[in-house]
Amino acid sequence: MATVSGFEMDIHHFPEGTKTADDAAKAIGCPVAAIIKSLVFVVVMDDGSDEAVVALVPGDKRLDTKALAEVSGAVRSRRASLEEARDATGYAAGGTPPFGHTRSLRVFADVSLKRNDPVWAAGGTPTTVFPISIPDLDRLAQPVWTEIAE
Repeated sequence: MATVSGFEMDIHHFPEGTKTADDAAKAIGCPVAAIIKSLVFVVVMDDGSDEAVVALVPGDKRLDTKALAEVSGAVRSRRASLEEARDATGYAAGGTPPFGHTRSLRVFADVSLKRNDPVWAAGGTPTTVFPISIPDLDRLAQPVWTEIAE
């Protein structure tokens, strides 16, 4: 078990992989809606500057990229490249946790994640996950709770 800011992460390892929300839900035996997809996106501001952000979306929904751009104050958003995602978070796509990134990033979470408690998040690799309560997720990821899912 790993401890982050007083939170004991009960890491579960699934050698067959938990890279997708469907894979994770099947391995864990939980609803797909209880899986957190930690998506790294780049939001582009009207002055042309950009910023990596993390969007937390339930496994049964898709990210609304226009809503993400709007809530972040950007004019558009795009999925980060694999290299951009690793550079911003320290983790590879498919294993990105909702917090504990190498850089301080803004995090946006869809309110529909609150349908399940606990929820399950990637544990830093495509084969590891951990359960987390909504209050602990809120405390550790410090997301802006909003509607960013289609």
